Amino acid sequence: MSRILMKDRNIRKNRKKIFGVLAIAFVFLVVLFYVTVAKSGFWLVQNDEFTHVKWAVLLDGQTADLERDDFAAKLMSEGKIDSIVILGRRVYRDKSNADFYAEDFMRLGKFDSSAVFLARHDDPSTISEAYTVIPWLKLHKADTVLLITAAPATKRAVRIFSELSGESPVYLSVDIQHHQYYADSWIFNRESRKNWLHEWAALAHSHWDLLGTDTLEAADQTYDKRIRNLKAEAEDEPFIDLSALQKKEIPEPAKDTVAKDSVTAKPDSAKADTSKADAPKDKGDSAKSAPEKKPVAKADSANKDSANK
Repeated sequence: MSRILMKDRNIRKNRKKIFGVLAIAFVFLVVLFYVTVAKSGFWLVQNDEFTHVKWAVLLDGQTADLERDDFAAKLMSEGKIDSIVILGRRVYRDKSNADFYAEDFMRLGKFDSSAVFLARHDDPSTISEAYTVIPWLKLHKADTVLLITAAPATKRAVRIFSELSGESPVYLSVDIQHHQYYADSWIFNRESRKNWLHEWAALAHSHWDLLGTDTLEAADQTYDKRIRNLKAEAEDEPFIDLSALQKKEIPEPAKDTVAKDSVTAKPDSAKADTSKADAPKDKGDSAKSAPEKKPVAKADSANKDSANK
């Protein structure tokens, strides 16, 4: 009897232990879920504070709002950046996103065209863009560079550029505050959830991409197209405003002369119609219209002869 009671006590103790472990695990999962929801959105964002940098690099991939253009134009108008390199993929045969970004950027303020550089490329990823622009930045001895990209991609972009550049230049990034990503409430917004999942996967994959890579130097420039500023491009290929050419007035023929010609043409055509109507239709009609000749009687001539005798 005592053995049976001991077994029951042991079973109860074991159940309590199991319930305790399950409760601790449940609390741990709740805390982990809270931390994931509340903090993981910020772990993707690198928001550095700065007062002035000489160079900024605007990476490709912005939305139709061109929010990166707006942010970069604001920084340049405030004097926080001196020069900017705008990167963009080729989207047509001879047109790149960089062309459209630069055109919109120059409309946002009175900027020096010699301080705006274009880097047209066919790079499909951030790491490819890094291979394109890092040697050029080192060639121009850039010491600190601001990377302008989407907020959830800032941590990944800074890591990629820093790993491939080595000690110099130093890269910064900021949160551009766009509506497609909210770091504090990403779980309640569909676009934010998509960006959150995509960027965590991309961040993990970037570690694999950077395995065994060496740092880039100025001599490693393999970019086949020149990175030039807008001023140099305007000198080589002057801009032609086709819309202005189309607005030039083309002389039209005077309406009065056309109307007079049409009026004078009508009487001539009426005369021609009447002449056609008066003309005989065939030879039979002309014969009928000719006057008939009367025959001279022989009796009259005989009477005249007898009278003379």
